[in-house]
Amino acid sequence: MAKLGRKKTGGRYIKKRKKKLYELPGQRKIVKLGETKRKTIRVRGGNKKMFMLKTKFVNVKEKKLEIKNVLETPSNRFLARQNVLTKGTVVDTELGRVKITNRPTQEGIVNGILIKEYAK
Repeated sequence: MAKLGRKKTGGRYIKKRKKKLYELPGQRKIVKLGETKRKTIRVRGGNKKMFMLKTKFVNVKEKKLEIKNVLETPSNRFLARQNVLTKGTVVDTELGRVKITNRPTQEGIVNGILIKEYAK
């Protein structure tokens, strides 16, 4: 006779359960071009995570540069038209083109590297 709640091989059947609070996805966050605006949320363990909602500055080699325009977003060309900042987005600054190297929705700041300088 087989034991109740066991497979033929002896392994246990795992009961289905609801998702825990920390497993639930949050709302999709979008970082747009504009006056700087951040938000803080509580995450697992009682810690706090700060994420960005709007910004107009990018950190490049310890310099804070103002973003003039969003040029292209390799992941989705429609995001560039809406001035949305994501990882990999190429933006225009006074020093030239800058590629965003971090995820602003996770870290609360925007970092980038210079990819092309204007010919002067």
